[in-house]
Amino acid sequence: MTDVMDTYIENRHLVQPNHTNNLDMAHGGNVMKWMDVDGALSAMRFAGQTCVTARMDQVNFVQPVPRGSTALVRAYVYAAGETSVRVRLKAFREDPKSGETELTTESFFVYVAIDEDHEPTQVPDLTATSEKGERLRSEALEREAKIANGE
Repeated sequence: MTDVMDTYIENRHLVQPNHTNNLDMAHGGNVMKWMDVDGALSAMRFAGQTCVTARMDQVNFVQPVPRGSTALVRAYVYAAGETSVRVRLKAFREDPKSGETELTTESFFVYVAIDEDHEPTQVPDLTATSEKGERLRSEALEREAKIANGE
């Protein structure tokens, strides 16, 4: 079994000119790419296998990330099936000098663990042994349910 907190990944990506659109803000495609890569890292840490993207639920862009800021991506596994891994992803704009953050983007991704032959392979059970891990998992499941109900 793997614990929620063992899957927690936090990465920072400096938004440089080649990452921006014509408004000098991070291009949405770059933000989604960073989220996808960091989500896959979380899923692989959980599964102990290579994981590939199977689905992205709606991606909500709340705020832009300006050039010169840091895109802070947080990812963790909150649920798993037989071969699938569900990862919650949130991106924040972060001031690299002060560390102040503001939510910019959130989504839920599903990855599938694959073996050496690129066939789906079983993943372990997920546990939440700490208060923080249980809180993160509960928050993700509650938010996922609200999105599914159109809230």
